[in-house]
Amino acid sequence: MAITLHRFANPGQFLRLSGRILPYLAVAGVVLTLVGLGWGLFFAPADYQQGDAVRIIYIHVPAAWLASGGYFGLALCSLLSLVWRHPLADLAAVEIGPVGAGCTALCLATGSLWGRPMWGTWWVWDARLTSMLVLLFLYLGHIALVRAFDSPERGYRAGAILALIGVVDLPVIKFSVEWWNTLHQPASIKFTSAPTVFSGMLWPLLISILGFSLGFAAIVVARLRAAVMERRTRGLLLARAQEAA
Repeated sequence: MAITLHRFANPGQFLRLSGRILPYLAVAGVVLTLVGLGWGLFFAPADYQQGDAVRIIYIHVPAAWLASGGYFGLALCSLLSLVWRHPLADLAAVEIGPVGAGCTALCLATGSLWGRPMWGTWWVWDARLTSMLVLLFLYLGHIALVRAFDSPERGYRAGAILALIGVVDLPVIKFSVEWWNTLHQPASIKFTSAPTVFSGMLWPLLISILGFSLGFAAIVVARLRAAVMERRTRGLLLARAQEAA
């Protein structure tokens, strides 16, 4: 397994492969996001209880999905770095962090906008909201920690340990509405049962989630390509400086 992972982690192979798939990811992400948001915001029916306020779901739910999914990806990269010394895992974790933090902040902001008309307040210390806020702090902590050392390797290792410790927050986010009495509604889309969302609202929501996900992947791949090229450039400049000396 380790040999396979390292074979596909060769920086040259990664740049060639990612260069081919990145345009498709970006275009598909933009198109699907626009279709999902346009459908959901302007054509999907309003909720019979929440009215037009429910339309924020087409931004809030994809952002929440990617906040947790992005952190899971960050933790997976940290595991690959610590256990298998994956050549690109540390760089991938570094580049996932800011994108995931942005999705988490968007989730919290849209959740507050949604909660104001529904709950009568911008914020409550609800289990789901609080655990999502903790996730944002974990992202910010990882972003700061990987840059806090003079040696990049020490920063990567410290960030990886934090990411793996913080992964315990993900099941809390997922199951908080089942473990405690909360204001936040239960999940409307589950793998174990039929969705509770009306089909006229479900399809634009699924398209938005897919569009946001592809866009997230495109941004991370683009950032990772830039990081790999920056590392290779620094290596070449260092080698030339040593030759000149």
